[in-house]
Amino acid sequence: MSESGKKWYVVRAASGQENKVKHYIELEMSRDLGDYVDQVLVPTEKVYQLRQGKKVQKEKVYFSGYVFIEAALVGEVAHTIVSIPGVIGFLGETKGGDPVPMRKSEVRRMLGQVDEMEEVNQNISIPYITGETIKVIDGPFNGFNGTIEKIHEEKRKLEVMVKIFGRKTPLELSYMQVEKVS
Repeated sequence: MSESGKKWYVVRAASGQENKVKHYIELEMSRDLGDYVDQVLVPTEKVYQLRQGKKVQKEKVYFSGYVFIEAALVGEVAHTIVSIPGVIGFLGETKGGDPVPMRKSEVRRMLGQVDEMEEVNQNISIPYITGETIKVIDGPFNGFNGTIEKIHEEKRKLEVMVKIFGRKTPLELSYMQVEKVS
């Protein structure tokens, strides 16, 4: 452990306080810890919830109760981080012992997971295929069933053929306005 390089550690935080803890650590970085702490990370994922009939996008903490920090824990750095409001302590093998750095494989997996989540948010996989039967769950055609004719990936829209008053009518709907018929 003679290496003075920075390593990744897991800071335990009060659940629901992860972003506050990140903010406080970043404030300390600007004051005292700038030379010792490189990054503070709270991995989040975007989830969709239905609220009052509308789909709302919300960010959800991926690892509840944990904040990841890249730091060199020399001198009083660890003590300063632990004294930040909302911080319970470092994730370590023994209670009250020295913080245990994450393994390189764990760091790569965690950082890869964060990059993957960002990528997934940019390119939402298309859960539909041409010819599939769907049900419209939002908009003026709510409740109608239809068949997917075309998928416009770049616009994240579906061209759906719906029977209205006995006539087939083409509609352009977003992925969020339809659901699969089971």
